[in-house]
Amino acid sequence: MWHELYRATDLPVLQNRTFADAESAKQSASADVVLVQDRRTGLIYNQAFDPDKLVYDSNYQNEQAHSGLFKQHLDDVEGVIGQHFSGLSLIEVGCGKGYFLELLRERGYPVIGIDPAYEGSNPDVVKQPFTAELGLRADAVVLRHVLEHIPDPLAFLREIAKANQGGQIYIEVPCFDWILEHRAWFDLFYEHVNYFRLDDVRGLFGTVHQAGHLFGGQYLYVVADLATLREPIADSVPGSILERLPEGFTASIDRAMQILRTTPQRGAAIWGASSKGVIYSLFLQRAGVAVDHVVDINPGKQGRYLPLSGLRVSSPQEALDSLPEGANLFVMNSNYLAEIQRMTSGRYVYHAVDSAQFQL
Repeated sequence: MWHELYRATDLPVLQNRTFADAESAKQSASADVVLVQDRRTGLIYNQAFDPDKLVYDSNYQNEQAHSGLFKQHLDDVEGVIGQHFSGLSLIEVGCGKGYFLELLRERGYPVIGIDPAYEGSNPDVVKQPFTAELGLRADAVVLRHVLEHIPDPLAFLREIAKANQGGQIYIEVPCFDWILEHRAWFDLFYEHVNYFRLDDVRGLFGTVHQAGHLFGGQYLYVVADLATLREPIADSVPGSILERLPEGFTASIDRAMQILRTTPQRGAAIWGASSKGVIYSLFLQRAGVAVDHVVDINPGKQGRYLPLSGLRVSSPQEALDSLPEGANLFVMNSNYLAEIQRMTSGRYVYHAVDSAQFQL
C-alpha cells in the first residue's frame, strides 16, 4: 500500500545531459514524477519511473569536483572510508568520470571501478553496468550516489551482496530529510527514482558500523555489513510515514518570480547548472520569467544547452563580464555561497534559494 506525496509533470529525463544547440535541448525527452511512499517499508520513490528512458552517454555531465568545497567533501568521504576499509580491496560501483576512484588510488586503495559512462583510460574501470556476471568481488563496496537511480534498490543491493559474497559497503545518497527541511522541491527530479532518509538506509541492514550526514546535511551515508541486508519495516521507526510534504514546500519559486518581476533592470543569473539549477530555471521559464545567465564552473557544461528549457550555460567569467554590479544571483546550493561570493568579489545580490530566509 502506498500514498502520494508530490507530483510534477514534464521534467527532463536526464537533467544533467547537455546539448549542442538550443533546439535539440528543447526537444529532449521528458517524463513525470509521482512521488509515493510505501507504507510497509517506508521507502519513498517515483511511481512513474521507467528506467528504459535513461540512456547515459558522454553528453551526461555531472562532475562536481571542479569546486574546492566539493573536493573537501570527497576528502571527508575518504576519511570515513579510511576508518573502516583501510588496507581492504574495493569496488566502486558507479564511479562516474572516475575522480573519486583516482583519489582512492592515489591514497593507496586497491580499487576497481564500474560505470558504463566512464570516459577515461584506466584499465581497472569496467565500462558496463554492474551485474553478478562480471565476476568481480572485493573486501568492500563503495556505492556513492547510485542507489537513488536504481528502480528496486533492495534487489540491487541483494545482487551486490550475492556477487561479492558479503563484505562491507559504504553507501552515500542525497538526504530526503534535508530536502524537506529546506523546501528544496528542485531536488526532486526524474533521474532519482528513490529518496532516502537516514533511518531508511539504516533499516536496510542488521549491522551498521557508522551512519550520519555529510556535505552540510545534504547527503547521508552508512557503513554496513552486506551480509546483514534485509527489507526495512516502517513500523519499527516512529514517524517514518509522511502523510504530506511541509507547508510552503515550493515557496522559493514564488519568491524568485517576485524578485525578477520587481527588479528587471538589475539583471539576474542562476548559479548552478546541475540538477537543482536545471529544474529551477525550467520552472521559472514556464512561469514566464527569465534570467540572463545560467552559470556553472564545469567546463563540460559551458556553451552547451540545458534540457527542455534550451537555456545556454555560461562560464563564471562570461557572466561576470555581462552582469552589472548589483544583479540578482540565485545560488542553487547554499553550500557554495561563500565560494561563489569570493569568485564574484561580492558584487551581486546573492539569494540562497534553499535557505529559510529566502523563502519568507
